[in-house]
Amino acid sequence: MPMVNVQITREGTSPDRDAPTPEEKAALIKGISEVLLNVLNKPLDSTFVVIEEVPLDNWGWGGLPVPEFRRQRQAGTK
Repeated sequence: MPMVNVQITREGTSPDRDAPTPEEKAALIKGISEVLLNVLNKPLDSTFVVIEEVPLDNWGWGGLPVPEFRRQRQAGTK
């Protein structure tokens, strides 16, 4: 019985949203489950997918909090 933990930043896919939609999460669950079925022959009804949304300021990248890393990258300083 596979169990997959997915961590994503809590941010939307457009400027007017601050979190993934239920439909986006459902698509992740479906896609991950199907990969396990197709690659490892794991049945869908025995696959568990857990999505954990982590606040954006709780992630780091390149020694910086993600928002600052992205600002620097966009400005061309990273």
